[in-house]
Amino acid sequence: MNLAIWDIESSNANTDFGSIIEVGGILVDENFKEKDRFNLRCRLPEGEIPQCMALIVNRTSVELLTKVNLSHYQMLGELEKIFKKWSPAIFLGWSNIGFDDEMIRKEFFKGIRYPYITNSSPNKRHDGLNIARGAYAVDNNVLETEISEKGNAVMKLESLARTNGLEVSGAHSALFDAELTLKILNLIKNKQPQTWNEFFKTSSRSDTEAIIKKEDIITLNEYFYGKSRLYLCAPLHSKNCIHPIYQWGQAIDLRVDVEPLLKMSVNELKQEMKKTPKFLRTIRSNKAPIILDKSYATKVEPYNAIDKSLIMKRAELVKHNEKFSQKIITALREIAEEKEQSKSQEDIYAEESIYTKFTSAKDTNLFPLWHAASWKDKLGMLDKFEDDRLVGFGKKIIYQESPETLPKEIFKSIKREIAKRILSEKKEKWWTCKEFYYECDNLRDKYTNENDKEKLKFLDELNEFVMSIQKKYENV
Repeated sequence: MNLAIWDIESSNANTDFGSIIEVGGILVDENFKEKDRFNLRCRLPEGEIPQCMALIVNRTSVELLTKVNLSHYQMLGELEKIFKKWSPAIFLGWSNIGFDDEMIRKEFFKGIRYPYITNSSPNKRHDGLNIARGAYAVDNNVLETEISEKGNAVMKLESLARTNGLEVSGAHSALFDAELTLKILNLIKNKQPQTWNEFFKTSSRSDTEAIIKKEDIITLNEYFYGKSRLYLCAPLHSKNCIHPIYQWGQAIDLRVDVEPLLKMSVNELKQEMKKTPKFLRTIRSNKAPIILDKSYATKVEPYNAIDKSLIMKRAELVKHNEKFSQKIITALREIAEEKEQSKSQEDIYAEESIYTKFTSAKDTNLFPLWHAASWKDKLGMLDKFEDDRLVGFGKKIIYQESPETLPKEIFKSIKREIAKRILSEKKEKWWTCKEFYYECDNLRDKYTNENDKEKLKFLDELNEFVMSIQKKYENV
């Protein structure tokens, strides 16, 4: 299966309210022969306040924010076309599951496009960082790494690339970071061929769940407190091995004496789950976990000091005890329900609601028709959507792309809402003018002390740009 290696740069670290401003990718076959590549940049969406530090990191000037050819809406449309053309493929980047995937899902959701394009059949997804951590846990000679002050291997993309002899001067631009990811993954493939194909067996939830239900003992790779570790685990009984709410696999760490656990009640198991070291391991089935053959973990501490027959006995007790697994699942359900009840009751904005309610099949089927329509017809078609969130997103897209299409009252209403948000004096979930100036002043002090004239000039230009946005919305 082809690998689609991609990366984004954004206006903000917040995946709910920030925007993608650059995206790049490279399509390669299973032998890493390049088949296609792209890089897209867009203007900052109307009415958004960017984060200074995000733009400093990805080297995005005011000119790039305002004068490139593509609007944000147009760029998302081009990106969707490319990803559809590249399908089927395994989509992956560097730490993409935690950030890039979340950002693109929410951008497509707000852009009235199908959000799960990178992992819905026939596509699958993985994460270059997961693969690097897994490979390093198996053999720490697979990659040269810098060591942090705490004595841990540094797994940041730019650091790994530099220590492994790669040119990094263009790091933090989308296509360049995709190229670095490709090169690091190629190093791993060449140096650790015996695990390469194993890593990709968990590229979809269904594939991962099949492994969990089938295997008696697995090696699970997890990353805690800066260290990548291997755990020898026995998945629960195949009928009761998936979390009832979060849909993640569950397995018992075989360093633990299993027999006392079998005798515990549900409430006792709930208390035991709070203790460390944990006896229960969560396998995030939809997030490309690293699962390997049991032989890898049996070679490392503490499992290499445990008698093999004892390990087999513990695994047998776990895997074939349906009643015990049922009690674990019941305990997990109760814990999840208690957590849900204690959640904050603050308002959830439409932009952050992607996982609270899925759009209907009827609405999803309207997406291509809506994008193909004229701006005038787009406005009329909004009445056909059942989901009010999509109606709101659609009006804002028209405001940004074709404001003259909107009736005056709708236009004024959207402009007032933007003004209310960006001019707020409170601490908000999104970036406000006030928050921007505070960040900008702090960075200005830092770069003055460092005598960094280039970054000071950058901040002055960015400050002037945000002042112009503020002025535009002050008298709404």
